Amino acid sequence: MRLVKAGRVIEDRFMRVLDDAPVPDGVPVLLPAARFLADSAELLSRQAPTGVLWPNNRPVAELAPYLDRLSLVALVFPNFRNGRAYSQARILRERYGFRGELRATGEVLRDQFLFLVRAGFDALEVKKDSDVEAFADAVRRYDVFYQPAADCRPSAFRRRLDHEHVAQRDPVAEAPR
Repeated sequence: MRLVKAGRVIEDRFMRVLDDAPVPDGVPVLLPAARFLADSAELLSRQAPTGVLWPNNRPVAELAPYLDRLSLVALVFPNFRNGRAYSQARILRERYGFRGELRATGEVLRDQFLFLVRAGFDALEVKKDSDVEAFADAVRRYDVFYQPAADCRPSAFRRRLDHEHVAQRDPVAEAPR
Protein backbone atom coordinates (compact mmCIF):
# COMPACT_ATOMS: atom_id res chain seq x y z
CA MET A 1 0.00 0.00 0.00
CA ARG A 2 1.08 3.54 -0.71
CA LEU A 3 1.04 6.18 2.00
CA VAL A 4 -0.07 9.74 1.22
CA LYS A 5 0.68 12.51 3.68
CA ALA A 6 0.39 16.27 3.12
CA GLY A 7 -0.61 15.63 -0.48
CA ARG A 8 2.53 13.62 -1.29
CA VAL A 9 3.39 9.94 -1.52
CA ILE A 10 5.88 9.10 1.22
CA GLU A 11 7.68 6.02 2.46
CA ASP A 12 5.90 4.40 5.39
CA ARG A 13 8.55 4.26 8.10
CA PHE A 14 6.37 2.17 10.44
CA MET A 15 6.74 -1.60 10.37
CA ARG A 16 3.55 -3.55 11.09
CA VAL A 17 4.05 -6.11 13.82
CA LEU A 18 1.57 -8.94 14.21
CA ASP A 19 0.13 -10.04 17.56
CA ASP A 20 2.69 -12.73 18.29
CA ALA A 21 5.73 -11.41 16.39
CA PRO A 22 8.70 -9.98 18.29
CA VAL A 23 9.00 -6.19 18.31
CA PRO A 24 12.27 -5.11 16.70
CA ASP A 25 14.50 -2.60 18.50
CA GLY A 26 15.11 0.84 17.07
CA VAL A 27 12.43 0.59 14.38
CA PRO A 28 9.12 2.51 14.31
CA VAL A 29 6.34 -0.05 14.75
CA LEU A 30 2.58 -0.18 14.24
CA LEU A 31 0.85 -2.68 16.51
CA PRO A 32 -2.71 -4.03 16.71
CA ALA A 33 -4.79 -2.54 19.53
CA ALA A 34 -4.97 -5.72 21.65
CA ARG A 35 -1.19 -6.22 21.49
CA PHE A 36 -0.53 -2.58 22.30
CA LEU A 37 -2.86 -2.52 25.32
CA ALA A 38 -1.48 -5.81 26.66
CA ASP A 39 2.16 -4.64 26.48
CA SER A 40 1.81 -0.84 26.61
CA ALA A 41 4.33 -0.18 29.40
CA GLU A 42 7.05 -2.14 27.62
CA LEU A 43 6.18 -0.78 24.17
CA LEU A 44 6.11 2.86 25.20
CA SER A 45 9.51 2.61 26.90
CA ARG A 46 11.15 1.69 23.57
CA GLN A 47 13.61 4.11 22.00
CA ALA A 48 11.71 4.21 18.70
CA PRO A 49 8.32 5.59 17.66
CA THR A 50 5.29 3.43 18.43
CA GLY A 51 1.93 3.44 16.72
CA VAL A 52 -1.33 1.59 17.22
CA LEU A 53 -3.81 0.20 14.68
CA TRP A 54 -7.14 1.05 16.31
CA PRO A 55 -10.41 -0.62 15.22
CA ASN A 56 -13.51 1.52 14.89
CA ASN A 57 -15.51 -0.59 17.35
CA ARG A 58 -13.32 0.33 20.35
CA PRO A 59 -13.68 3.62 22.19
CA VAL A 60 -10.71 5.92 21.64
CA ALA A 61 -10.97 6.91 25.30
CA GLU A 62 -8.96 3.74 26.00
CA LEU A 63 -6.02 5.42 24.23
CA ALA A 64 -6.16 8.64 26.25
CA PRO A 65 -3.49 7.66 28.83
CA TYR A 66 -1.01 6.83 26.05
CA LEU A 67 -1.57 9.57 23.46
CA ASP A 68 1.29 11.78 24.59
CA ARG A 69 3.72 8.91 23.90
CA LEU A 70 2.20 7.55 20.68
CA SER A 71 3.59 8.75 17.35
CA LEU A 72 0.82 7.29 15.21
CA VAL A 73 -2.79 6.22 15.54
CA ALA A 74 -4.11 4.38 12.48
CA LEU A 75 -7.91 4.24 12.44
CA VAL A 76 -9.61 1.47 10.48
CA PHE A 77 -12.43 1.88 7.96
CA PRO A 78 -13.69 -1.72 7.58
CA ASN A 79 -15.87 -0.64 4.63
CA PHE A 80 -16.69 2.66 2.93
CA ARG A 81 -20.16 2.85 4.52
CA ASN A 82 -18.84 2.65 8.08
CA GLY A 83 -17.75 6.12 9.16
CA ARG A 84 -17.11 5.65 12.87
CA ALA A 85 -13.42 6.37 12.30
CA TYR A 86 -14.35 9.95 11.33
CA SER A 87 -15.83 10.45 14.79
CA GLN A 88 -12.83 8.77 16.40
CA ALA A 89 -10.51 11.13 14.53
CA ARG A 90 -12.41 14.24 15.64
CA ILE A 91 -12.44 13.03 19.24
CA LEU A 92 -8.70 12.30 19.20
CA ARG A 93 -7.88 15.73 17.75
CA GLU A 94 -10.41 17.92 19.53
CA ARG A 95 -11.10 16.29 22.88
CA TYR A 96 -7.77 14.64 23.57
CA GLY A 97 -5.51 17.02 21.65
CA PHE A 98 -3.61 14.28 19.82
CA ARG A 99 -0.94 15.89 17.63
CA GLY A 100 0.77 12.80 16.24
CA GLU A 101 0.09 11.25 12.87
CA LEU A 102 -3.52 10.23 12.39
CA ARG A 103 -3.76 7.72 9.56
CA ALA A 104 -6.81 6.34 7.75
CA THR A 105 -6.55 2.73 6.67
CA GLY A 106 -8.99 0.32 5.11
CA GLU A 107 -11.82 0.92 2.65
CA VAL A 108 -11.97 4.59 1.68
CA LEU A 109 -13.44 5.94 -1.55
CA ARG A 110 -12.09 8.90 -3.53
CA ASP A 111 -15.02 11.14 -2.67
CA GLN A 112 -14.26 10.67 1.03
CA PHE A 113 -10.69 11.99 0.86
CA LEU A 114 -11.49 15.60 1.70
CA PHE A 115 -13.73 14.51 4.58
CA LEU A 116 -10.79 12.58 6.02
CA VAL A 117 -8.69 15.74 6.11
CA ARG A 118 -11.51 17.77 7.63
CA ALA A 119 -11.97 15.14 10.36
CA GLY A 120 -8.31 15.42 11.36
CA PHE A 121 -6.54 12.71 9.37
CA ASP A 122 -3.19 13.74 7.97
CA ALA A 123 -2.22 10.47 6.26
CA LEU A 124 -3.99 7.82 4.21
CA GLU A 125 -3.01 4.33 3.15
CA VAL A 126 -4.03 4.19 -0.49
CA LYS A 127 -4.85 0.81 -2.02
CA LYS A 128 -5.12 1.88 -5.67
CA ASP A 129 -2.30 3.78 -7.34
CA SER A 130 -4.86 5.77 -9.33
CA ASP A 131 -6.22 7.22 -6.06
CA VAL A 132 -2.91 8.75 -4.97
CA GLU A 133 -3.20 11.83 -7.18
CA ALA A 134 -6.94 12.14 -6.44
CA PHE A 135 -6.17 12.36 -2.73
CA ALA A 136 -3.41 14.92 -3.25
CA ASP A 137 -5.76 16.98 -5.42
CA ALA A 138 -8.58 16.83 -2.85
CA VAL A 139 -6.24 18.22 -0.19
CA ARG A 140 -5.26 21.18 -2.41
CA ARG A 141 -8.57 21.88 -4.13
CA TYR A 142 -10.44 23.76 -1.40
CA ASP A 143 -9.15 26.32 1.04
CA VAL A 144 -12.40 27.88 2.30
CA PHE A 145 -14.98 25.95 4.30
CA TYR A 146 -18.24 26.89 5.97
CA GLN A 147 -17.88 24.61 8.98
CA PRO A 148 -15.06 24.57 11.53
CA ALA A 149 -13.41 21.16 11.74
CA ALA A 150 -10.56 19.23 13.28
CA ASP A 151 -8.09 20.23 10.55
CA CYS A 152 -7.94 23.74 12.09
CA ARG A 153 -8.50 25.53 8.79
CA PRO A 154 -10.45 28.73 9.44
CA SER A 155 -14.08 28.74 8.33
CA ALA A 156 -15.37 31.36 5.89
CA PHE A 157 -17.07 33.10 8.81
CA ARG A 158 -13.84 33.21 10.84
CA ARG A 159 -11.92 34.56 7.85
CA ARG A 160 -14.50 37.30 7.36
CA LEU A 161 -14.42 38.24 11.06
CA ASP A 162 -10.62 38.35 11.05
CA HIS A 163 -10.65 40.51 7.93
CA GLU A 164 -13.21 42.90 9.45
CA HIS A 165 -11.20 43.07 12.68
CA VAL A 166 -8.07 44.09 10.78
CA ALA A 167 -10.06 46.68 8.80
CA GLN A 168 -11.48 48.20 12.01
CA ARG A 169 -8.03 48.37 13.61
CA ASP A 170 -6.33 50.03 10.64
CA PRO A 171 -8.73 51.29 7.96
CA VAL A 172 -5.87 52.80 5.93
CA ALA A 173 -4.10 49.45 5.64
CA GLU A 174 -7.27 47.84 4.30
CA ALA A 175 -8.31 50.69 1.96
CA PRO A 176 -8.30 49.84 -1.75
CA ARG A 177 -5.52 51.44 -3.78
